[in-house]
Amino acid sequence: MANKQGYKQVKRMTPAMRIIHWVNAFSMIVAVATGLYIGAPYYQTFIADPAVDKYVMAWNRWGHFIVAIIFDVTSIIVAYLYFFSRFEKPYKKILPTPTNIKEFFAVLVNLLTLNRTKNFDSTHSDSFNIVYFTIFHLLLVWMLLTGLQMYVHGLGSGLSSIGEWWPAMLHLVTDWTIPVSGWLVAGGPTATLMDVRISHHITMWLIITWVAFHIYYQVWRTIFWKEGDIAIVIGGSKFVKEDKEA
Repeated sequence: MANKQGYKQVKRMTPAMRIIHWVNAFSMIVAVATGLYIGAPYYQTFIADPAVDKYVMAWNRWGHFIVAIIFDVTSIIVAYLYFFSRFEKPYKKILPTPTNIKEFFAVLVNLLTLNRTKNFDSTHSDSFNIVYFTIFHLLLVWMLLTGLQMYVHGLGSGLSSIGEWWPAMLHLVTDWTIPVSGWLVAGGPTATLMDVRISHHITMWLIITWVAFHIYYQVWRTIFWKEGDIAIVIGGSKFVKEDKEA
C-alpha cells in the first residue's frame, strides 16, 4: 500500500497484540452482560416455563466463567509481553525516569489543550498511554482474583471435579482479597465475602469508565494528530510525518 506523501507507515501492534485486544474486547462485553445478570437478574426466558427451569442463571454463570478463563490466559500473555516482548517492552515507559515523566506530562498537556501543544514524539507508545494501559490490566487482575474468591466459596466442601488441589490453591491465592476488599469498601476488620462482591462490582464500573475514555482518546488522537491511530487495532500500523521520525 502506498504511503501518503510526507508520511511514513509505522508498525505499532503485532498480529498477536491485535488478537489479544479484540478477544479481550468481546470477552469484556460478555463478562459485563453476564456479571450484571448474576448480581441482579434483569431478564427471563420468553418461554412460558420459569427461568429457573431453563437454567438461565446457570448459563450466565457458565459464560461468565469461560470469559474469565480467557482473561486469565490473555493476562498471562500480556504480562509476559510487558517485560519480554521482542517488539517493544512497555515496562520501560512506566519507569519514573526524567524522560518518561516529561513525556507523560507533555501528552497530558496535549490532551488538555486540545492539541495546541505537542512537544513529544508520537511515533511509538508514549508514557501516558502505557500508564493507562497498565492501570487497566491491574484492574483486570483484581477482577480475576476477586471473581475466583467468590467462585471458590461455591466449593465449600473443599472438593471439585478435578480434585482437592484446585479449591485449596484458589483459597491460598485469593483469600487475602477479603480483608483488602473490606478495607476498600470500608468493611474494616469485619470484612466478609460481601465486601469482595461489592469491590468486584465497583471495579467493573471502573473498567467500563476506562474503556469509555480509551475509545474517546483513540478517536481524539485520530482527529487531532491525523496519524490514523484508530486503525492501529485493525491493521497494526499508523502514519507519522516523516520529519517527526525518530
